[in-house]
Amino acid sequence: MEDLETIGVLEYITVGNFLVDLKKKFSEGDNKTMKVAELKKVEWRSRTIEKFIQKFRRATRGSRYKERLLVEKFKRGMNGVIRRKLIEVERPSRSTEQWYERATNLDQHWKESRKNGEKLRERREI
Repeated sequence: MEDLETIGVLEYITVGNFLVDLKKKFSEGDNKTMKVAELKKVEWRSRTIEKFIQKFRRATRGSRYKERLLVEKFKRGMNGVIRRKLIEVERPSRSTEQWYERATNLDQHWKESRKNGEKLRERREI
C-alpha cells in the first residue's frame, strides 16, 4: 500500500472494488477447474444419446477446451459399442458437432436393429 501511495496511483477506489475484482480473478481459475472435473465425469451410461450430448455440451461451456480435445473427451464418455463403430469409419469426424450427429444417427440405427431383432425372435417363438 505504501508503494501505491508514493507513486500516487490507486487502481481501486474502495477496498470493496478491490475485493470484487480479486474474487472475480481467482474464481475464474476455480471455474475452469470445476469445468474440467465436470467434463471428466460425463459418461453415457444408460441415458439416451440426446441426454448425453446435452449434458456434455453443458459441461463444455466455459471449459475453453479446443475442438480436438473436446472430441477426445466426448469419445471417452460414449457407449463402447457406438464409439468403436464411429472410430472404425473411413473418415472419422473432426468436430464435436459431427460426432454428435453421427453418434445420434448410429444410436438410432442400433436401437432399430435391436427392436427388429426382438421382433424376429418373437416371430420364431410363435
